[in-house]
Amino acid sequence: MSDVTATTASDRNPLARAWQRASKIDPRYLIAFLITLVLVAAQVRYHMLGSYDRLVVALGVCMATEALLSWFDRGRVVNLLSAYISGISLTLLIKPQGGALWPFALGGFLAISSKYVLRYRENHLWNPTNFAIAALLLAAPDRVSVLSHQFGNDLTTNLVIWTFGLIIAARVGVIHITLTYVAGFLLLNGARALAFGQPLLPEIAPITGPMYQLFIFFMITDPRTVVRGRRKQIIVAVLIAVMETLIRFASDKGWPMPTAFNVAPAFFALATVGPVAKWIDLRRKRPTTN
Repeated sequence: MSDVTATTASDRNPLARAWQRASKIDPRYLIAFLITLVLVAAQVRYHMLGSYDRLVVALGVCMATEALLSWFDRGRVVNLLSAYISGISLTLLIKPQGGALWPFALGGFLAISSKYVLRYRENHLWNPTNFAIAALLLAAPDRVSVLSHQFGNDLTTNLVIWTFGLIIAARVGVIHITLTYVAGFLLLNGARALAFGQPLLPEIAPITGPMYQLFIFFMITDPRTVVRGRRKQIIVAVLIAVMETLIRFASDKGWPMPTAFNVAPAFFALATVGPVAKWIDLRRKRPTTN
């Protein structure tokens, strides 16, 4: 009787029905929807793209590279949603000097090819977009930069993106990674501000900016590159937040390190901690036997 009652209540609740429908959708489509929402919001409100050429180049190179390499490696063309997400992310995040298009082409190739070249036990270790941007920043720090506050911290835009982002993260099963990193960022940077006698809000404000939205909803939560198990995922998220704070601390102290680390500490925290954690996790996984 209770099951019938619960089912009836669920059928009458529009939110419950919508959640049940969403639970049947491939998570990749939900992630693609969210990245498209970010792109549309950025362009409609702030005209952030500047030129649609960069979108065409980034998407075209990512999808063409994915199609060719998957056909060569697996004998078939795989679902191109991952390439679509990488192309949109690169379009939003890369800010080249003088409006050059080559960083979008090279970044797209690096992002997708890294999945097929830099892998261990048939798993890629880096989030594709994270790897491509880190490589571009290291190779050409005077020619390439990344998105910072170009569409500001507008409350309405942030509310829409964070609402959809958290709902989709919950559906995909990675919301604990997002929330752990956000909590770690706020606590560690709050402590850093206190230690250096700096105002608190400027130190924690970047978490509401577009670069961090893309980072916490698409990079750090990438299902293909996170470790197995909720507990280990939380530990790795904390370690990434700690590494980012250490990079910022080193920058504050003027310690010698590549300029790229100062430009995007969160990206380099993930690029250093994430692959090591994934490699260790794969090493501990017993290989399957026939």
